[in-house]
Amino acid sequence: MQIRDLPYADPGVPDVRSGGRFLLWLGRRQLGGQVRSLLWGLLLNLGIAGLPLGVGLAVQAVVDRDGGRLALAGLVLLALGAAIAVGDLMLHRTAVTNWITAAARVQQLLSRKTAELGALLTRRVAAGEVVAVSTGDVEKISWFVEALSRFTAAAVTLLLVCAGLVVYEPALGVVVAAGVPALALAALPLLPRATRRADVQREKAGRATELASDTVAGLRVLRGIGGEELFLGRYRAASQEVREAAVRSARMWALIAAVQVLLPGLLLIVVVAYGARLALDGRIGVGELVTVYGAVALTHHPLRNVEEIAMAFAFSRPSAKRAARVLALTRATVPSGDERRTASGDLYDPLTGVLAPAGRFTAVVCGDPDLAGRLADRLGGHPAEPGEDHTSVLLGGVPLDELPLETARTAVLVQDKDPVLLSGTLGELLDVPSSGAVRAEEALAAAQCGDVLDALAQASVDSDGDPMRTRITERGRSLSGGQRQRLALARSLVTDPEVLVLDEPTSAVDSHTEARVAEGVRKLRAGATTVVLASSPLLLDRADRVVLVHEGQALAVGTHRELLATEPRYRAVVTRETDEELTAATGRTAPREAREGDTA
Repeated sequence: MQIRDLPYADPGVPDVRSGGRFLLWLGRRQLGGQVRSLLWGLLLNLGIAGLPLGVGLAVQAVVDRDGGRLALAGLVLLALGAAIAVGDLMLHRTAVTNWITAAARVQQLLSRKTAELGALLTRRVAAGEVVAVSTGDVEKISWFVEALSRFTAAAVTLLLVCAGLVVYEPALGVVVAAGVPALALAALPLLPRATRRADVQREKAGRATELASDTVAGLRVLRGIGGEELFLGRYRAASQEVREAAVRSARMWALIAAVQVLLPGLLLIVVVAYGARLALDGRIGVGELVTVYGAVALTHHPLRNVEEIAMAFAFSRPSAKRAARVLALTRATVPSGDERRTASGDLYDPLTGVLAPAGRFTAVVCGDPDLAGRLADRLGGHPAEPGEDHTSVLLGGVPLDELPLETARTAVLVQDKDPVLLSGTLGELLDVPSSGAVRAEEALAAAQCGDVLDALAQASVDSDGDPMRTRITERGRSLSGGQRQRLALARSLVTDPEVLVLDEPTSAVDSHTEARVAEGVRKLRAGATTVVLASSPLLLDRADRVVLVHEGQALAVGTHRELLATEPRYRAVVTRETDEELTAATGRTAPREAREGDTA
């Protein structure tokens, strides 16, 4: 796989039973790139390891005054220099390719899981953790995958150098062959402690990232209530914990690095002292001593790869564990696998009894806002949370959970009560997959975005007053809550799905604008299935039918005015009647949802 071929047509099905298995799966998926990196790494390392042989030949040729062997030594050094240059260049290319392709694979897997789970993802995993996994964790995972082949090349080189020295000069080669493996394994006793400290640092950094992400997301609210300093103090404390953990972790890695420098130095001293004695006794030549000395000195280069792979594994293991935990999340049920299967017609939830007839504007009233949010997700076919009933919603009698994911998402679109606006121009915001039947201008008009367009035109600096070319900041933070809500509604209307589910689409606008939005949506969606979960009389009065959901079950169905006249529970939710008024009307105590709504 080359960088130019990205993205992957299919990133594969990962092994997410553990972080270690996930890392091994990634390595196996990139076997071709790993082999190429291994071969180029061997060429580089063996070229470096062979330099002492050429130098030794040259020194011995000078001592023996042999011009032929000196020329041969020069050719050997020239060939080794060429091998080092080519090996270093190609190793860098293949290593970068392995790093980028591994990162791309993990990011594609995370993106696919995000699309599969939808809003349920951030209910099971904190939003900050999702951000941490898709950024820092991806880098650490791909680092280990890339470093694995370079470490393998270094290990093979060390074995070949030891074996070659034993054959070339047995007396000194045996010392080197015994010392080099000890050097490579010397840091092993320190690794568990270093790994634990790295895990602690990673956990604290993850919590700090989550806190920062949540704080930025709620900055407007924090400023409104004067809570900026409180959360700033919390982040300062969290960042100091990260700093202290990083210092403790760095100390261990500094100790490991010191061991990797000290022990090779001691081995070099032993080899030189012993070799000098052998040379004085005439048992070896000066050139042979120089060759062995150079070989031992240059083992420092492959030994650094041993240190790097230990560090990469220590940092990537918790990252892989977090990524595997996210990728292990699944939908409640598995689609049937029939990519041609489609569905249309009435939308029906067997669990609550809510029915939205095809082509009608249906409003659903729930006394509990949390229940309304969960019901909106159910109507959209989004996975249930652990412990919830997994009964699938039916579209035209076909379970949404059995439809291919892309088909289900195309048929039913859910806009939750807190939609997100991505950064970019207004034109880019409204450039979404759609049927093409609804133009952006029509959707903006139906969502009553005239004042938003005027504000964007005035704020425009480099778009010649064209609001469609004006950039919107991340999450629409430069806009008011009502403006963001109406732009998100316009985006949903442009999509023009078969079924549109809106959860409190006008909760942040004034009553006059809300009435116009309700009328605009009703006209634009005429003949299409629309479900609105709301308790505003202005919206409910424009619905073709209204369903009252009480304690998780559809209790009554009718028009807004009919239910006001005949259903006290409905009247309690919509008009906020007091307990005494409801008791007088029904002779029963007000339902819990009504009392909670009255005090909200």
